[in-house]
Amino acid sequence: MDIRFVKRDQLKEKPDWNNLGFGKYMSDYMFVMDWSKEKGWYDPRIVPYGPVEFEPATVVLHYAQETFEGMKAYRTAEGKIQLFRPEMNARRMNKSNERICMPEIPEEMFIEAVEALVKVEKDWVPTAENTSYYIRPFCFACESSLGVHMATAYKFMVIGCPVGAYYPTGLDPVKILVEDELVRAVKGGTGFTKCGGNYAGSILGQIKAEKLGYTQVLWLDGETRTYVEEVGTMNIMFKINGEIYTAPIEGTVLPGITRDSMITLLRDWGYKVNETHLSVHDLMKAGHDGTLEEVFGTGTAAVISPVGELRYKDDEVVINDFKTGELTQKLYDTLTDIQWGRAEDKYGWIRPVEV
Repeated sequence: MDIRFVKRDQLKEKPDWNNLGFGKYMSDYMFVMDWSKEKGWYDPRIVPYGPVEFEPATVVLHYAQETFEGMKAYRTAEGKIQLFRPEMNARRMNKSNERICMPEIPEEMFIEAVEALVKVEKDWVPTAENTSYYIRPFCFACESSLGVHMATAYKFMVIGCPVGAYYPTGLDPVKILVEDELVRAVKGGTGFTKCGGNYAGSILGQIKAEKLGYTQVLWLDGETRTYVEEVGTMNIMFKINGEIYTAPIEGTVLPGITRDSMITLLRDWGYKVNETHLSVHDLMKAGHDGTLEEVFGTGTAAVISPVGELRYKDDEVVINDFKTGELTQKLYDTLTDIQWGRAEDKYGWIRPVEV
């Protein structure tokens, strides 16, 4: 692509790399590209980060036609910058776009846009330990008209920000509430996509959990409210009697890139990974009889999040004495060592960014 660059008059002051939080400090620039039926994708540009002007009748504001991705750039000890499996994000966004009836973004174009922004923002990729540059590609309908239909105009944008740990508690175990009334997704719906509507619909469950002292919600299947599926912002895995259980990718669960990476590592280490329907009743039974050994969520933002307690209705189980499990720690260490360049990448997951 011939990417146009518009320089800003004054660069922002960088935050303290040791006190970043998550998603608070947007960097100097953003990538923008437009789409129309006549031109396809056109006018790729990197411009100063700032407001995007909408007309009140813009389609995305009324019919939520939008998708997004989450990924990171990592700085190695040698000062190099690298991405982790960006082609997977490109493919997932296109699957999301297909379901929401939005135009495909060619994989090479997606990666080029991300890399171009990272190159411009290289000084925003933090140097402190266990920090990274979070990248948010997103796409939305920007036609101005009322009426439910596939729009005639779209924007693809990429923004970024330096981040620390997603949860303030870092790798400490969290408490999770199993939601048995509300549902997140049903087969035939948009559960497998990364679209804002899925997350908006999950907020009520999150509020309910927080009122009861829990960090996250574990959703059950929408049809029977029996089988565990995923956490609000993560896929989830259970180690029961030495084997790993996680919900299958059948249209209601996000096909997580971290999930896929963890499954690869686990199978390489000799674990049996069961991508199958696990009932909440069997899960709680395993918690009570001691065979539920570890529980952990997986996702780009947190990487891995150990679960120390589960509550379903009035029943509660504590997992591994509310301590981070040995396997959970090993998975976290192994994956992050690859991402930050501290260990060999024998899977071909790393994509260096030449800056």
